[in-house]
Amino acid sequence: MFVPVSKPFLDEVEINNVTEAITKKDISGLAGTFLPEFEEGFARYCGVKYGAAVNSGTTALHLAVAALGIGKDDEVLVATMTNMATFFAVLYQGAKPIPIDCEPDTLNIDTKLIEAKITSRTKAIIVVHLYGHPVDMDPIMEIAKKHNLFVIEDAAEAHGAKYKGKVVGGIGHIGCFSFYSNKIITTGEGGMVVTDDKELIEKCRLLKNLAFGDKDKFMHQALGFKYQMTNLQAAVGVGQLKKIEKIIERKREIADYYIKHLSGVKDIILPVEKPYAYNVYWMFNILLTGSLSGKRQVLMSKLLEGGVQTREDFVPYNEQEIFLKEGIVEKDSCPVASSLYSDGLYLPSGTDITEEELAFVVDRFIKVIDNLK
Repeated sequence: MFVPVSKPFLDEVEINNVTEAITKKDISGLAGTFLPEFEEGFARYCGVKYGAAVNSGTTALHLAVAALGIGKDDEVLVATMTNMATFFAVLYQGAKPIPIDCEPDTLNIDTKLIEAKITSRTKAIIVVHLYGHPVDMDPIMEIAKKHNLFVIEDAAEAHGAKYKGKVVGGIGHIGCFSFYSNKIITTGEGGMVVTDDKELIEKCRLLKNLAFGDKDKFMHQALGFKYQMTNLQAAVGVGQLKKIEKIIERKREIADYYIKHLSGVKDIILPVEKPYAYNVYWMFNILLTGSLSGKRQVLMSKLLEGGVQTREDFVPYNEQEIFLKEGIVEKDSCPVASSLYSDGLYLPSGTDITEEELAFVVDRFIKVIDNLK
């Protein structure tokens, strides 16, 4: 038996949609009905008016930063524990990302540390709903209002997660999603920005397709990007959106299984769900502690030998060698993230994982860590 970390949930719905798009020859990002249907449907799901589909979660983040007019000499406060695409989006614009340390339980941005990092050059805060658990958004929005800052939600891993009953991505000024193959819903590669701001979405739509002119198409209106999603990808997205609640329900069932069977195991920390949160458990992330701390790579290798694939946590911004060498970040700037990231790993949580496979993973995991203690 081999159990992968994750697999996408695709069936005949997506196959039929893609076949229709190909049959009609509507395969680009400028033709076909699936693209507007996906944009409108996903924005509605997030509780906002507008969506603009793009070709990745990374480009969604970059598009958001660019559309907000953030550039050289500006500063953006960013949750340090994240995929580096979040930081790259700021750096692409020539702005300076300021890492903010994480909470030790959710690994999300620690809201208590934000205000001390604000300067006259600060223009925005990027929060990351890490691994599917929502950030505590009320303090974020209060701070942003007080200091006149934009709030960008990186919800790449949190489709359908809720903060006090409200779907994330639609709480800040603009939300960014990824539809990579291992996300809650997928288009293979792809992403989207969502917002209630009409002027902002129009700027995003302009920039994502080379900023073509209105009257004279090739008289470009700005320095644009080639970021649009194709109708083929959107055809998959339309099918995925129809089953998003089923996928989330299964993710939560898988998390419940792991929590039930691993809650008594020593020297591991399981994911939490804060009172304000509805966690979609994009990945089931475990932190090693006590006698298991520092043994992640051995553990992962032993599990893989036994048929269980895992993946290590993201390396935070303040631990990234390329930025440390350039002197643009200090290693000790986020001590909580530094103390935790090297002991984190995901267990398999694909929606098609069977009860037999879950039992297999738990059995292998417990046996391996018992031998490591």
